[in-house]
Amino acid sequence: MDPARPLDALNAARNKKVIVELKNGRQYTGTLKAFDIHINTVLDDAEERVEGEITRKLGTLFIRGDTIIIISPA
Repeated sequence: MDPARPLDALNAARNKKVIVELKNGRQYTGTLKAFDIHINTVLDDAEERVEGEITRKLGTLFIRGDTIIIISPA
């Protein structure tokens, strides 16, 4: 994978479990289903985490790309 193409890294993570951290400090885990060039992201089977503990299950979740700090493989 060419490191100059970060969307390729996201494409490789499609249909895999990821952790998404937002600017407001919230953290979500789920299966990466879709994203676009703005990094707007759709997670399936999403769960909200606070300090590593699951606080609630959300199902399908859409996250605006401009709120995301990090997307990492789980």
